Amino acid sequence: MRLLVLMSRCGSPPTEVDPPGMVSVVRSELRLQATDFWLRNPDYLADELITLVESGAVDKSYVKVARKLLHDPEPDLRYYPMPKWLHGAYEPLDDAFSLLETYGLASAVRRGTPGQNVSQTQFFLTATGAAAAAELAKDPVLGWYAKQVELVALIAGDDVGSRLKERQYLQATYANAELGLNIASIADRVRERLAGHATGDEAEGGR
Repeated sequence: MRLLVLMSRCGSPPTEVDPPGMVSVVRSELRLQATDFWLRNPDYLADELITLVESGAVDKSYVKVARKLLHDPEPDLRYYPMPKWLHGAYEPLDDAFSLLETYGLASAVRRGTPGQNVSQTQFFLTATGAAAAAELAKDPVLGWYAKQVELVALIAGDDVGSRLKERQYLQATYANAELGLNIASIADRVRERLAGHATGDEAEGGR
C-alpha cells in the first residue's frame, strides 16, 4: 500500500521513451526509499514541515499539522522504523514490488546488465495501479496513507533521490545510526521545536 500511494503522488509524468500505458514514474530507488522513510516516520515528517514553515515555503498553519503528527494516536500506530545501511534508510523492495507487478499495478524497469550491474531502477505506476490508489484513498481506514502521502509529496517536492537523502542526513540521529539498526525517533526534539511556535488558533491546513 505504501509503495502504491508513494508512486501515485511522489512520481512524475512519464515521457514518450517510457513504457506505454504508465501513469506515473519514480525515477530512482533512492527517491522511493527516501519518501517511504518519511511516510513511515511521522516525527521526521513533522520536523520537515516545521522547517518549511520556518523558511516561509509553506503557510504557518502547517505547524498544527506537524503537531498532529506527533500527538494524534493514528500516526503513532503506523510508525514503522527503517534500518540504516550505506546509503541511509533502506529496506529491500523486491518482495513488495513483485506483488504489485503480479497484479498489474506497477512495473520496475532496471537499466544495466541484469545480475551484474544495475545502474538504475525506475518504478512505474500503471493505470490499474492508479485506479487502485484512488480507491484506497476512499477507504475509511486505509485512506490514512493517501492523506499522509500528500504531506510527503509536499516536503519532497521535485528533489531527486540523492538530494532527499542529503536532507535526511542533516538529522544527527539519522546520520549517526549504526549500520543495520533501526533509525531512532526524533520525537522529543521535534516537540521542542514545536514548543517555540504559537499554539491556539492555528488554522487547519494541508489535511
